[in-house]
Amino acid sequence: MSILDLAHTRNIGVIAHIDAGKTTTSERILFYTGKEHDIGEVHEGAATMDWMEQERERGITITSAATTCNWTDPLTGEKYTINLIDTPGHVDFTAEVERSLRVLDGAVTVFDGKEGVEAQSETVWRQANKYKVPRICFINKMDKIGANFKKAVDSMIRRLNTNPCPVQLPWGQETEFKGVIDLVEMKAITFEGDHGLQRVTHEIPSDYKEDAELARQEMIEKLADVDEEIGMLLLEERLGDVTQEMIRRGLRKGCNDFKLIPVYCGSALRDKGVQEVLNGVLWYLPSPLDIPPVDAFDPDSDEPQDKQTPRKLGADTNGALACLAFKTMSEQHGDLTYLRIYSGILKSGAAVYNPRSRKRERINRLLRMHSIKRENIEEAGAGDIVAVLGLNATVTGDTLCSEDDKLALGAITFPATVIAMSIEPKTNADREKLANALNRMAKDDPTFKIKLDPETQQTVISGMGELHLDIIRDRILREFKVDAAVGQPRVAYRETVLINGTIETEGLHKKQTGGAGSYGHVKVRWSSLPEEERDKIMVEDEVVGGAIPRQFIKSALDGIQEACRTGGLAGYPLQGIKAELYDGSYHDVDSKDFAYKDASRLAYRELLERAGTEILEPMMKVEVRTPHEFQGSVIGDLNSRRARIESSEKDEDITIITAIAPLSEMFGYVQAVRGLSQGRANYSMEPYRYEICPPHIREKIMAERGGAKAGARR
Repeated sequence: MSILDLAHTRNIGVIAHIDAGKTTTSERILFYTGKEHDIGEVHEGAATMDWMEQERERGITITSAATTCNWTDPLTGEKYTINLIDTPGHVDFTAEVERSLRVLDGAVTVFDGKEGVEAQSETVWRQANKYKVPRICFINKMDKIGANFKKAVDSMIRRLNTNPCPVQLPWGQETEFKGVIDLVEMKAITFEGDHGLQRVTHEIPSDYKEDAELARQEMIEKLADVDEEIGMLLLEERLGDVTQEMIRRGLRKGCNDFKLIPVYCGSALRDKGVQEVLNGVLWYLPSPLDIPPVDAFDPDSDEPQDKQTPRKLGADTNGALACLAFKTMSEQHGDLTYLRIYSGILKSGAAVYNPRSRKRERINRLLRMHSIKRENIEEAGAGDIVAVLGLNATVTGDTLCSEDDKLALGAITFPATVIAMSIEPKTNADREKLANALNRMAKDDPTFKIKLDPETQQTVISGMGELHLDIIRDRILREFKVDAAVGQPRVAYRETVLINGTIETEGLHKKQTGGAGSYGHVKVRWSSLPEEERDKIMVEDEVVGGAIPRQFIKSALDGIQEACRTGGLAGYPLQGIKAELYDGSYHDVDSKDFAYKDASRLAYRELLERAGTEILEPMMKVEVRTPHEFQGSVIGDLNSRRARIESSEKDEDITIITAIAPLSEMFGYVQAVRGLSQGRANYSMEPYRYEICPPHIREKIMAERGGAKAGARR
């Protein structure tokens, strides 16, 4: 790619709460850009971007899908390349959103015109904030009964703490929705002909004129805070001198500086407004040249990445090769790996290096993806998103670079699993097939974990929710042809140590049997992490003065991490703890890596014996939307499930109840909430954080773990 091509490239994702119309919007984008000649409707199971059987049957997006299309700027006639990723809206598949936002430069956030900001809208918004992804918004379904543009915009201010800047107003609402009123052009626009392909401009109707002028003035006042020229004209009361070009320039600057969010409206299903959103993608979202340089680290350094001075890599085809593998898909003839190229040029047939696995890989086939379809290409450059077939040693989060110029990009982090269940093949003949299926899916999905329960010798799989594991089970049967029996879903409990201040422990591994001996000695300082960070383990190197040689530090730190995973006194993994390796000693001859690992394990066991542990349970943030008359019943039921009611907010004909509830009490809640509301309420739920179990719940859990462990408490 040339620099000119980079300036005309947009890497965007479409993100939203489930059922906001995200995939329908993506399908319209494919149609209007000419990528697809027919529109695939989600409700008909024909959406191009939802290619899995389970997606088409359930009408939801499960896995992110990538495609490349082109759109021409109506102002300049220049053609732009858009790499588009359609992401899931359901929180159980949050990993797909997480890894997509990690590699995207901009996003289109879709909201339901009636519901406004919903629970998972907040989740994807936080994820976009985490990766500093500029956004424009599309308030969809303006033709829906109850749609209210102003209410939806206000919900963005209230629930997302952001600064929405409408660039359009709806022309009519609900069944009277006709088109949009553009506040930049100050024209009314309708979309006519087959699928709204014909954009027709009109004078703004007289009954909308005053509202449009007021909204335009509010838009310009917001732009005055980000654009000095507009600010001066506003001070001089020369609003009539503010040009369309100035407004678009201010909107672009405000969007990319995270000071405002351009807001569009329309109805994707009724073919109204999506072309305007495409224009907004070109005008306001950044190109690869506009985003800050990515940080690259030395993979061979003894220093962890957070202590290195990073190397800055811009989008330069002449720079060092730097690609991030953000998604893998296991296939019959080899793994498909999706890559974002941050720097350099990647060529088909070239050799690349994976610094994590320390292996050389060959780019056998370089592909341009269109959902599940693919096109062979010879090369791709900085700023592009492509796929490679046949990489064997590369997983999600890995860097691919040149062996002559090794570097590592920052990894992608994923939330911890919260739900588990046992799974066993129904026949011994299927045992190997099941293991293969599980391992392939775990490689593709970083939030799907497999382990062997040491007590029952059962295989236990864990994930982000009931739907997540249900899809896994369905795929095992359909794709891998393995009939498996599954247990009831179980909560993924954890343990923590409550420490007032710090506790110091030490571990000494010392063996001398006449021949070569082994020696490792560590001192560890432990402290509790804040309540909101109880899903983490922090392990830090604070050794000074060479008390432990550098070559053994990593083994000692790894030993702490491994010990915490093996479980606390009740057998659950430990988290919410910070461990600082601050001292130790060594033997000139006998010191060995495994000895330091064992010494760390001994220091960990001393901590448990001295401090004891508390059991943590995963808490969920629950949002229930119910007609007013069922509010009391819904709240009463939530209280019976040990929920804390955080808020209860009336919104026209419904009440929005927000609560924090333990996952263990929420299994099968969909049937309960429907029964309480005559089928008229709905809810969404997402992981919140881990909290300490009440004493009576702890006793119950300990009893289930076995009488021998029931007395293990502080």
